[in-house]
Amino acid sequence: MCGIVGAVAERNVTPILLEGLRRLEYRGYDSAGIAVIDNNVCLERVRRVGKVQSLSDSLNQSPIKGVTGIAHTRWATHGAPSESNAHPHICDDSVAVVHNGIIENHGELCEQQKAEGFRFTSETDTEVAVHQIEHYLREKGDLLEAVRHAVTDFEGAYALGVVSVKDPHRLIASRSGSPLVIGIGLGEHFIASDASALLPVTRRFIYLEEGDFADIRPDSLVIYDRQGSVVDRPIRESDLSADSTSKAGYRHYMLKEIHEQPASLIEVLEGRLIDGRILDSTFGPGAGEILDQVKQVQIIACGTSYHAGMVARYWLEALTGIPCCVEVASEYRYRKPVLLADTLVVTISQSGETADTLAALRGIKEQIGRFSLAICNVPESSLVRESELKLMTRAGPEIGVASTKAFTTQLVALFLLVIALGKRHGMSPEKEQALLHHVIELPGLMERILSDVSNISEWADAFTESNNAIFLGRGMLYPIALEGALKLKEISYIHADAYPAGELKHGPIALIDPEMPTIAVACKDGQEGKIKSNLREVLARGGEVFLFADERLELSDLGEGCHVMPLPAVEAELAPVLFALPLQLFSYYVAVYKGTDVDQPRNLAKSVTVE
Repeated sequence: MCGIVGAVAERNVTPILLEGLRRLEYRGYDSAGIAVIDNNVCLERVRRVGKVQSLSDSLNQSPIKGVTGIAHTRWATHGAPSESNAHPHICDDSVAVVHNGIIENHGELCEQQKAEGFRFTSETDTEVAVHQIEHYLREKGDLLEAVRHAVTDFEGAYALGVVSVKDPHRLIASRSGSPLVIGIGLGEHFIASDASALLPVTRRFIYLEEGDFADIRPDSLVIYDRQGSVVDRPIRESDLSADSTSKAGYRHYMLKEIHEQPASLIEVLEGRLIDGRILDSTFGPGAGEILDQVKQVQIIACGTSYHAGMVARYWLEALTGIPCCVEVASEYRYRKPVLLADTLVVTISQSGETADTLAALRGIKEQIGRFSLAICNVPESSLVRESELKLMTRAGPEIGVASTKAFTTQLVALFLLVIALGKRHGMSPEKEQALLHHVIELPGLMERILSDVSNISEWADAFTESNNAIFLGRGMLYPIALEGALKLKEISYIHADAYPAGELKHGPIALIDPEMPTIAVACKDGQEGKIKSNLREVLARGGEVFLFADERLELSDLGEGCHVMPLPAVEAELAPVLFALPLQLFSYYVAVYKGTDVDQPRNLAKSVTVE
């Protein structure tokens, strides 16, 4: 993995492929490459370790041109970042392949191919794919048939773009487990792993379904399903423009997306409330009938989305009385869970293509077959298409790898779900209206924080020499402490762990000394006395505390070692949404002062489509 772009046209596609790669940089990668079929019907390839700019510089010095080509940004899974491991991979100067996903049986295929005389030049699993396609191309004589036969030999996940000098005006695409989209142009077609890569050349897209193959030429497109039958897939018109993924004057995408959160929260609510009540249609056709039957909730997610799910568990149990379990998808999919028929399975993913979350959902559907809700930011994603109900977060493009607005919109979407279930389990109309009123106030409270970030910036400056940190929170703010620690790790590379504040004395307190700063969050929830006691334990051992706290709390008795950042007063139930914002800003400024790559932190990918 990580980013695929391809094109077949009547014009030079190299600039299109290169711009597509630039627009996929946000996904995270370690090398980039491009291959085109030139005017002499030869494969020309350039690969470079590092940024797309390095690839671009090489192409400026030694241009390559062609009307058919593929390109890729790689996030290493098999083999270290190197030119030999970068995509596209080529076999016998005949076939070139770009690939997202993992060929799990690559070891077995590698041995077979070596016995057949194929020579390997990389450590990647992808090289067995290009060899296998070449093997069948020699046997079948047709590129589509070669790809169709080759993928039957693969175990794992793949999205493939394939070109061959034996059919120079043809591009074959196929997907299983990894997303792939086709862009429709005028006398030209494109492929990409993300529609945003193609926005400069088209806004009309076809999203391939699981097991689909596409036979793509400049003037024709035929799509086949897994069984080989010709199928029609709908053309979708994107609402995004080529400028929607720009920085809009901000230094980094992450900072822009942090500042977009008030507007994003308004967008989540738009058209979903009427007369202070939430519409059941918010969750899709037939949602009311399904929600009427729900007696428990199972949430499955990864990373930041998992933290959103943890907050939702507190909300569900406190506001509705419905039992809720939250699990990491990468573990859940390998357990043998027991789910009752009245369980609503909620999957959360920004991209809707997270491999572990998708696999967990598919396993559950085989077990109980219904009651699934996807909370997602991408309408045409696999997760959304495979769920009975769906709730779009409407966060818009999130380019920064570290999630910000996607997280807070997930929280608000989950809160809407909690209210929709709550009114079926004893929540009064008055309570529903009051809660929704407080949700509507959130964008304004966020604007207050964003209007002056100087104090947060000053705190961050003091952290540039730190190598470790502890985050503490209680109740609904414990998952926010986890999210704050994750953000700091992701973009500043400072080791940070988060704990429920009451657990400090059960082990982590051994770490407290003047060199171990503690970041804490506290709202007015009736438990503030408890976290104050926990912070006194830190201060008594020489630790320094940085506390983000509701402005109504009286904290002067904590002493000089505790630095306090007052935040706007907010209802306790919605404190997780508001408190996420200053922790994002704090991590952002620490990373800026440390000079790290904020938008593309090392080793991370935006959309994790492999295990």
